[in-house]
Amino acid sequence: MPKQEQEFDVVVVGSGGAGMVAALAAAHRGLSAIVLEKADSYGGSTARSGGGLWLPGNEVLENAGVTGDAHDYLAHVAGPDATPERQNAFLSAAPEMLAFVRAHTPLEFAWVPGYPDYYPEAPGGLAAGRSIEPRPLDSGLIGPDLATLAAPYRAAPGRIAVTQVDYRWLSLGVRHPRSVLTVARLLARALSRKRKLTMGQALAAGLRAGLREAGVPVLLGTPMTDLLVEDDRVTGVRTTGVIRARRGVLLASGGFEQNESMRQKYQGLGTEFTVGAKGNTGDGIEAGERLGAALDLMDEAWWGPSIPVGREPYFCLAERNQPGSLMVDATGRRFVNEAAPYVDAVHAMLKAPQPAWLIADQTYRDRYLFAGRSPRTALPRRWFDAGVAHRAGTLDELASKIDAETLGATVLRFNQFAASGRDEDFHRGDSAYDRYYGDPRQRPNPCLGALAKPPFYAFRMVPGDLGTKGGLRTDERARVLRPDGTVIPGLYAAGNVSATVMGRSYAGAGATLGPAMTFGYLAAQDMSEEN
Repeated sequence: MPKQEQEFDVVVVGSGGAGMVAALAAAHRGLSAIVLEKADSYGGSTARSGGGLWLPGNEVLENAGVTGDAHDYLAHVAGPDATPERQNAFLSAAPEMLAFVRAHTPLEFAWVPGYPDYYPEAPGGLAAGRSIEPRPLDSGLIGPDLATLAAPYRAAPGRIAVTQVDYRWLSLGVRHPRSVLTVARLLARALSRKRKLTMGQALAAGLRAGLREAGVPVLLGTPMTDLLVEDDRVTGVRTTGVIRARRGVLLASGGFEQNESMRQKYQGLGTEFTVGAKGNTGDGIEAGERLGAALDLMDEAWWGPSIPVGREPYFCLAERNQPGSLMVDATGRRFVNEAAPYVDAVHAMLKAPQPAWLIADQTYRDRYLFAGRSPRTALPRRWFDAGVAHRAGTLDELASKIDAETLGATVLRFNQFAASGRDEDFHRGDSAYDRYYGDPRQRPNPCLGALAKPPFYAFRMVPGDLGTKGGLRTDERARVLRPDGTVIPGLYAAGNVSATVMGRSYAGAGATLGPAMTFGYLAAQDMSEEN
């Protein structure tokens, strides 16, 4: 816990990717910095995430031969909900930020080959993809900080460390030779004496190692209770004591996905379907609002269709793309390209009669990984008892169980599309993004397969999310703004506490973390230039 009163150049609230990069950048610019984290572990939603970064033009991509200007593409994705100045600031600083992280932490990164931009056919989009991820990180490099690293969203069994590239092939079960080879390689790695960290675990741990090397303290169990304001300028943070900031305070405290009242107020939804960190209760947003900050995009989130199982929902990625499945609304009608980017899929869900269902046949269950369960393994009885899953010998019987009278006709039409390889209603499989998690051995369309083999299944789908994406309005230097566009002196925000530069959409895998870390970096740069 902090002493009664301390003073630093920079005070950072939140120990996710945005906050740790900001503190690290401040330290390497000669400023004293401290990170405050209200949880008893560091990493927040970053540690729980896939760890991907969408950072066009960075040196890792260039070394892999991936090039292409992203200005037109980001403008297409973000639309009018993010200013051109913020878009340009992100694209300009992203490569520099990544080079800085590589130089001052033990982290290294690799291109995720073939993981497309989410709209690869849009102007400036790339089917090859611009996403990168951390290479497996030796946990021995983290030292004492390994014990306080926040837990991942879903942990693989034992010491198995899975990367994003691995997951693509694991999702195909036993359908592809690379799936089998991936399992063998992961098992061999797990037998090594050296524990490896991957995805968001590697990213958060690597950044924490950089902070320790730079001498930046990270105080766990230290919640911000309010901002300190003197002479109309933010000059520090109130916790159990006061921590003053000579140059500025960066809010990097996450979104409000775990705040029931805020979610009901802005979104008409509760907190039960999010997988965001438990500490993301909107503290930073509320603190900024009390000072007159403007808010944007509060009705939005990093949405994704999810299955409400266990203590946390299961956020579906590959499950929606693979052949032998489709999604229907409460009436039994399709309402979306199931393989569409997950934000778009939930936007469609929220407009359709609820509940929504993922419908699949036994061939689908025999072939593919499903909600973390291996092919051909029995699904938990509790899913069926809770009404989250239903199974029936015929489609008519399944339709009666979920009260979806048009299901039979929907599947009949869908099966005709599967035979031709062309989805005439929603164009599933037309985009390179759709096909990434499809089955390469399925012809003629890797995303389309008939539902023909009983029993048939229905899994309830809900509008889940990785976190909210609305919050404090900021400018291209990550400074917090009032509704009239003026700056609140001394106050900065980055990550999900601020309204995202992606607007209501999602450029590609890592379009949450990439901008979060970049604007944290820009905030530190601006504070270092303050007189």
